[in-house]
Amino acid sequence: MKSKDVKKIVLAYSGGLDTSVILKWLVETYECPVVAFAADLGQGEELDSLEEKAEATGAESLYVVDLKEDFVTNFVFPMFRANAVYEGAYLLGTSIARPCIAKAQMEIAEKENADAVSHGATGKGNDQVRFELTYYSIDPSIKVIAPWRTWNFKSRSELIDYAKSRKIPVTSTAEKPYSMDRNLLHLSFEGGILEDPWAEPPADMFILTVDPRKAPDKPENVVIRFEAGDPVAVNGTLMTPANLLDHLNRLAGRHGVGRVDLVENRYVGMKSRGVYETPGGTVIHAARRAIESITLDREVTRLKDEWIPRYAGLVYNGYWFSPERKMLQKAIDEAALVVSGEVRLRIYKGGVTVTGRKSENSLYDERFATFEEDDVYSQADAEGFIRLNALRLRIGSLMGKSGKR
Repeated sequence: MKSKDVKKIVLAYSGGLDTSVILKWLVETYECPVVAFAADLGQGEELDSLEEKAEATGAESLYVVDLKEDFVTNFVFPMFRANAVYEGAYLLGTSIARPCIAKAQMEIAEKENADAVSHGATGKGNDQVRFELTYYSIDPSIKVIAPWRTWNFKSRSELIDYAKSRKIPVTSTAEKPYSMDRNLLHLSFEGGILEDPWAEPPADMFILTVDPRKAPDKPENVVIRFEAGDPVAVNGTLMTPANLLDHLNRLAGRHGVGRVDLVENRYVGMKSRGVYETPGGTVIHAARRAIESITLDREVTRLKDEWIPRYAGLVYNGYWFSPERKMLQKAIDEAALVVSGEVRLRIYKGGVTVTGRKSENSLYDERFATFEEDDVYSQADAEGFIRLNALRLRIGSLMGKSGKR
């Protein structure tokens, strides 16, 4: 893409190493106005002094948009209703944030009459796909600038040197170059010293969770209330989605809940290691499974479980706004209408244990489940049920004994 073809750029900007260098590089390369856009997804102090830094680095202006409630309400909670987990462990904290950020970025681009958008994702990672699939689903004609795929820098060490030469303040160092991504759902770490899958993560790296070995010796009980599939209250206190997740992050984090160290399969083909802290999300996921166990029909539950890897893959690979994800979501949301009630959990030294569940929509009936005497279930009926289900097994055995199989 020639620089003269671009009139104005909106950059997804975090103030970190990559996007700080990209901001300056865009200004120097395209010689056009660059608007920086930062999404507030709950990074906290990471947004401090961002405006001053962005303008000092060459931005025409900076938008900092509070997306916390939108993020949790319209992205995280719908994903939670699907019980989405990628490759058995990852609760998709970074993956689900990207379509939320990209959607808001496109809204800024429209407001600013910008003809191009840019991001800091590398050409090796998943985020480039997540950002750009969202861009194109909103405006097929938008120009996309992905510096990591076009510039001459080959490593983050080179970015650090460039930042020093342009007097751009950054927190990364050559000695400690792993990158972090934080939002209300999680904090992720990758790269640098974590690229060796045998190397143990540094003890001082974690921020949201204490070392489970140093967590309180006394367990903490928590009761989460669900309405139509979403958590709405903790220990009887109603909260907004963002406040509820933030509250559970603090509660579970002090007990060391939610650490994951995973070597995962990236969409572009290679394996990569990610270390994640997802304290509140881990608690909600456990509670959801518990409340669903008494409110969802058996076959609905099994069907949903079959969809988990497919749905999680769609989120991980960037297809949030795809028709197939939307189709799955409608069925999932329909099933979630009966998922209401309360779950009690015990949180202790990195673990989450369900200790009780109840619901006004419960399908659990003690009269049928009891091992004591009852007058609603005839145990003799089980004989015919077993003989019918054993029919194909008996026929197969008979054929084998007769030598026909």
